[in-house]
Formats: sequence, C-alpha cells, structure tokens
Amino acid sequence: MIEWSTACPDWESRVLARQSLIPLAPLFPAEADAGLRIFRDLRIVDVGGSPTMGEACRPWVFDFVSAIFGAYNPETGRRLIRNFFLLVAKKNSKSTTAAGIMLTALIRNWRISGEFLILAPTLEVANNSFKPAYDMVRGDPELSDLLHLSAPTRTITHRNTGATLKVVAADNETVSGKKAIGVLIEELWLFGKKNNAHNMLLEATGGLASHPEGFVIYLSTQSDAPPAGVFRQKLREFRDIRDGHVLDPRSLGILYEFPKRMLESREYREPRNFYVTNPNLGKSVDEQYLIEEFDRAERAGQEEFIGFLAKHLNVEIGLGLRTDGWAGAEYWIERTDKELTFESLLARSDVVTVGIDGGGLDDLLGLAVLGREKETGRWLAWCCAYAHEIVFERRKSITTELRGFEAAGDLAVVDCMEEAFAAVAGLVAEVEAAGLLAQVGLDPIGVAEIVSALAEHEIEGDERVVGISQGYRLGGTIKGVEVKLADGALAHADQALMTWCVGNARVEPRGNSILITKQASGTAKIDPLMALFNAAALMEKNPEPRASAYADGHALMVI
Repeated sequence: MIEWSTACPDWESRVLARQSLIPLAPLFPAEADAGLRIFRDLRIVDVGGSPTMGEACRPWVFDFVSAIFGAYNPETGRRLIRNFFLLVAKKNSKSTTAAGIMLTALIRNWRISGEFLILAPTLEVANNSFKPAYDMVRGDPELSDLLHLSAPTRTITHRNTGATLKVVAADNETVSGKKAIGVLIEELWLFGKKNNAHNMLLEATGGLASHPEGFVIYLSTQSDAPPAGVFRQKLREFRDIRDGHVLDPRSLGILYEFPKRMLESREYREPRNFYVTNPNLGKSVDEQYLIEEFDRAERAGQEEFIGFLAKHLNVEIGLGLRTDGWAGAEYWIERTDKELTFESLLARSDVVTVGIDGGGLDDLLGLAVLGREKETGRWLAWCCAYAHEIVFERRKSITTELRGFEAAGDLAVVDCMEEAFAAVAGLVAEVEAAGLLAQVGLDPIGVAEIVSALAEHEIEGDERVVGISQGYRLGGTIKGVEVKLADGALAHADQALMTWCVGNARVEPRGNSILITKQASGTAKIDPLMALFNAAALMEKNPEPRASAYADGHALMVI
C-alpha cells in the first residue's frame, strides 16, 4: 500500500529558497510523465514567438502538473490526491496554466462523453480562461484535428471520446446537474464574495462521487478584502493541511505566501522579496513593473496600495490592511503577551474592570477582563466569548472560525444563553473574590439577564454595574485604546478569537468621532472587542484599588 503525506511544514524555508512547495514526488511517475509530455507541447500563441509551455514555464509549474497527473493510479482507475489549491500572485500565468492542465486532462481522459469544467466567477474571467485553451488548440494542427472548438458556448470537444471541456461563468449560467470528472475553480477569492457560492461549488463538484479518477483544482490570488466565505474556508483548510495540523493526504495546497515574520516586520514590501509570491518573476511577471506599480500605488493612497499588496504580493488583507479598518489593528499582533492568561492577569494587576457585550441567540456574548499592571501601570487584556448552538446554523459563513476558537478554549458553546450568563457572572465573581474588581461595564440595552446573574454573586448596584453609552460616545475610548496599543501601554493575551474580532472591526466616521458597530461588520463578529472597549471606558477613569466593598444599589448608571 502506498503511503504519502501532503504536509509541507518547512514551506517557509522552501519558499524563501525558491524550492518546490510540493513535498512529495509523483505517486505514479509514468502517469506524471505522460501528462507532462502533453502539457509541455501546448503552445502559448499570445506570447512573442509562440513558445510551448515547456519552453515558457518555470519548474514550479511542472511540479504542479506532475502532482496532479501523477496522483492517478492506472491500475485501479482512482486518483489518490483529488483536491488541489494553488494560491499565487496575479500575472503568474494562472489562467494559462489552468487551460493547459484541463486540456491535458481532456486528452488523457478515457471515459466516453466525460465532462471537464472550468468554473469562473464572472463572464470576464470565463473568457480569460477559455481564450488560452482555445488558442492552444487553434495554434496546433494536430490538436485541431483531435479537438473541436465552439467559441459561442466556450466548449472544446474530443472528437474520439465525445468528452468535453467547458468554461462556465457562474454569474450567468447554472452548474446544477453537472457530472464533471475534473473541475477547475478560477479566482476562488471572488466566489468568496458570493452568497450562494458554497452550494454552487457543491453542485459543480458533485460528479466526483461517481468518478474515482476525478479531481478539483482551486486557483486564486489573495482577496482585495479580508478573506470571506468559501475562499476563507478553503484557504484555512489548505493552510492547516500544508502545516500538518490536519492530516488529509487526498488534498494538496501550493500556497505562495510570505512567512509570518516577514509580514510582521514588513519585509514583504522590499522589492528584493517580491519573488516570494511571484514564482514567475522574470517570465510572465516583470520585476521593474512590480517596483514601479508598488511606488505608484503607495502614492495613490491606502485603498490602491492595499489592492496592490493583495493582488501582486499575495498579502492577506487583515488587521492593519484595510481602508475602513480600526487603526488599533495595525499594532494588535505586536502587543501580544504570550504569557498572559486570566489567572496571570489577576496575579499581575492591582485593579480590574470588566466589559460585557452581546448575548443574542445568533450573536456572541463577549467578556473582556482588563487589568492594570502593578509595577508598570500597563493595561492587560484577556477576553473570551460564548455562543448558542444556533449561531452555527444562522452564521454558517463563520462556522469554521468559531469551531477553531472553541477548540482553542476561547469560545464556549452553550445549549441555552442562561448557561453563558451564569459562566460570565462566575468569571466576574472570581475577579471580585480576588479583591480586584472595580466595576463592570456593559451596553445598557437588553442586559437584564446579565445584571440578574451578577446579582446572584452580590455584584450589583449603580456603582458596580455600569451602563456604557455606545455609538459616537464611545469614540473617545476607542481612540484611547488605539493610542495605548501604539505606545505599548496595552498588552493582550495570545488569542486568535480577538485577532479575528479586531480584523472584523470596521470604522465609520461620525462628525468629530468614530463608530465601530456590529452592523458595519456584518456577519463577522466583534462582540469581545466591544466588551474590551466597555472595560476600557471604566479603566480610563483610573479606578483606585479596592479598599472595601461598594455600597449596594439598584439602578444601572449610564456614563
């Protein structure tokens, strides 16, 4: 029995050394060679001299092609690696490579009347995908005899087997009922912006259930906005496979990305490093063009510059890279304190404020514990969240993220929100028992259950439980947290939940103030971040360490 792994945990050193990102040799070398012979002979007619793919492509392309065709076992008729994802920067010949792979698959296919499909998100991308395939056939007399071209339907038909390769635009054609053997999904990032993309891709790839030789290939650049929908799901899935966190030998990801340290240090902005995400640099990608476009985009402003980073350098748009993002996001990651936990925060602080936000059935209930460090006066933040099971039904687009946070221990899933309210109140009671709690701040709308849960621990009264005015009135606090992050006066625990929430936050100018609202962030959640702002609004008042318990009260004071 053949054993293999598609994990590539040393990908960072490989990509920097310009080495292959495919960690295994073809499982069936003869099949890989047969596919490569056809692929190499295909001619690129829109390039000067009309070179063949063999003459024009870099080795990384041949490695990719070999992995696809070399995964097919001719004795059993089964392809052992069936799912492929290539993430590479713009202008690295994705469409030409896609055309060559799918034409090769059509020619190598043995199944009578088989179907192969290139699914494009728009008509424009569909035409871009079909044209190189069309030209490869038209420019080769032998292929023209073997394959019939239909430009109006963007279809290529094998005259002997009757098998077809069709390029379909998702915005004007249906993919339901397709029984494709091989499916290539172009520009997956654009599908991530379509509400029905998940079901569409399920329909397009459904034929693999009856075709053991079948395959799916996802091709994409990075998105010009934070990854969303099916693109975000596949990106994270294939990263986990590549990094060895998930063992799935049936799937192979070839992701041209910058190592994390280069993103944090901004080394990706140096022209000498542009090759990392542009493996075709010097071929289909002109280095001088990239340098000139980088300078022009930087002068043009943030929005255009972000677009350049995403498309030409394959940089994921996240925390500090978005035109409507929160300014504090740019400093968030570097202010991580990997030693900080709930328990260590209590040990290191002389006073603590707590913020609470959210709690609807399709919402998160966010809790933020904010301490003031004894020796330095620096703010220390630790957060968590709770979610009702129904969130996973109503917010399917973020299910992958939420399950990840649950696995990390930063998100608890409950069967009823009373469990969540009780758990939050229990954590607040631990702060109280440590003699550190100054006040609890929360959105004054719809908080009766939380107030009742806190009261069961005798944490109540208008001096202990404080309503924090939301909207533009919170703008000063939001800006204050930005400053503390920039100055290093606020540190936070190493929690992917909060990194996600910070990346989701969108800012709306409002007069002389700013707003960060759940409405602007859409289905992506920010409740724990809003809880942090609530806690910060109380810490800004510079509370004194508690010498004695507060007097009881009943009203909810709003500040």
